[in-house]
Amino acid sequence: MNRREAREKSLQALYQIDVSGANPAEAIRNVVPEEVDDSYVHQCVLGTYEHLDEIDDCIKQHLENWSFDRLAKVDRNILRLAVYEMKYREDVPANVAINEAVEIGKRFGDERSGKFINGVLSRIKKSLENK
Repeated sequence: MNRREAREKSLQALYQIDVSGANPAEAIRNVVPEEVDDSYVHQCVLGTYEHLDEIDDCIKQHLENWSFDRLAKVDRNILRLAVYEMKYREDVPANVAINEAVEIGKRFGDERSGKFINGVLSRIKKSLENK
């Protein structure tokens, strides 16, 4: 499984956790067949889940004229995954995390998701670079 597919599966698992309260291991099992190498999915889902409060706080600080609770669940979880990669994965450049999130947003979100996700993540990237 390539990284794009792993990100899409991670999004699906994070969405399940967010919507139904599934535990991370169960959510991963629901989206990845057993015979597939899902190590990156595990790292992303478990890492995002482990740092969820910090990630959500980061997103909240960078929303403009929008409340966290009003975010579409798909967009919220795409943002969570991208922020996890930007803050906690040294092997993923911030621009790659942003571009991947925008593309996934275009595929799974609505017609405005890509632009919205790009704006929020660009502000987060700028603040991370200034630290």
